[in-house]
Amino acid sequence: MKLAQDIRRRAFQFFRRLPPAGPSRRTRFVARAGACALLFGSIIHGLVIGGHLDYDGSPWRKLPGQLASSLGFAADDIRITGLVHQEPETLLSALGVQPGGSLVGFDATRARSLLENLDWVASARVMRKYPNRLDIVVTERQPFVIWQRDGVHYVIDQTGTAMSTLDPRRLSSLLLVTGEGAHRAAAELVGQLSAVPQVKARVTAAARVGERRWTLYLDNGMTVALPEKDPALALETLAALDRNQKLLSKGVKSIDLRLAHQVVVELPDPVEPEKDIKKFKVSQQQ
Repeated sequence: MKLAQDIRRRAFQFFRRLPPAGPSRRTRFVARAGACALLFGSIIHGLVIGGHLDYDGSPWRKLPGQLASSLGFAADDIRITGLVHQEPETLLSALGVQPGGSLVGFDATRARSLLENLDWVASARVMRKYPNRLDIVVTERQPFVIWQRDGVHYVIDQTGTAMSTLDPRRLSSLLLVTGEGAHRAAAELVGQLSAVPQVKARVTAAARVGERRWTLYLDNGMTVALPEKDPALALETLAALDRNQKLLSKGVKSIDLRLAHQVVVELPDPVEPEKDIKKFKVSQQQ
């Protein structure tokens, strides 16, 4: 009995020496500091993602990059491959990324989607390598022909997609096609012309007529009207006539191949004799 009373007394004394329940002052301080840091970080992240610090003349414009750099998350190592007709600045501007800027919150999947929505990008890969490296691989659409529509020129690729950022004046060696639907039918025409290289070398432009057929314009001013059906056969006929009779060098005005098994050649207008010839008198001295 005495032993039991001694055990209860010792247990009571032990529990009296325990600290009161609840967090200590140090624990509460750490928790409050963490909450403030989380709130501050959330505000900065929202401002950066929302672009609220990037307006022209903003004194805070470099703040995200500086903060990210201090943490080792700045875009200090950007590697871009695959650019042919575009500049790196154009690509980075589309992503909203600046060299040395913040990569906090950067989403590689979203960046890839943004790039592939550009009309000059065929495909793209974006890889974020922590902490500060960005690898971007793009495949540009290849300029194919220049399409003129309503007085405006567009560089288009083989699928007929217009690339709005390319200047047609820098690609003047490309074939010029005009007319409604010409951008969609250009690939087939170029393929047919490639089969007759001696004719293709003379063609400078092609007009789509009624979205059904083509009229070709040659470098000497001659026009060639192709048929709606089987234009490839008509081009072979034209190439044979040029090979055997030098038809494309005879100075004719136009060649009409729209009717099967017929070649209609229009000669240039005859040159009228000059009417305003000044009369002069010839005298003979003795």
